[in-house]
Amino acid sequence: MLFELITGRCPVDPTGDEDSLLDGVYIIGGDGTMRGAVKIFEGISRRKLNIAIARIPKTVDNDIGIIDQSFGFQTAVEMAQEAISAAHVEAESAVNGIGLVKLMGRSTGHIALHATFNSRDVDCCLIPENDFYLEGKGGLFEFLEEQLKENGHAVIVIAEGAGQDLIPRT
Repeated sequence: MLFELITGRCPVDPTGDEDSLLDGVYIIGGDGTMRGAVKIFEGISRRKLNIAIARIPKTVDNDIGIIDQSFGFQTAVEMAQEAISAAHVEAESAVNGIGLVKLMGRSTGHIALHATFNSRDVDCCLIPENDFYLEGKGGLFEFLEEQLKENGHAVIVIAEGAGQDLIPRT
């Protein structure tokens, strides 16, 4: 048996002549899947089989520089926009209400940024690529205070990796 392939739909048990079983494999996934693809490639190479491996990155973060847009990115942005709209409704319905939407984006803020660009409800977008500070002149707290005085509410979108330098390490 070449490999025991398992999919989300059904198990596949390839038996018989390994050389004629298949001539190519498409592997679609994120970091873990890509590491698995390397192991599969190593197994194929070790057996000197004539099987091509095509790795197709799939990440909603859209943080792969060699492609324009990754699978799932647009859906993630659309879902984020729905969360932003809901946060805006909630913030607007309370005196000095603040809607806070935390989105995926440990090292890049692509989802947060694109969702913000496509929304008219966001007052502040915080992403890992840009440093910010909380207190003092020009800080986030001062900005929020001005927004609340002016509009009576505010909506902040933050990618999960933003402001990591502000969190004390223990």
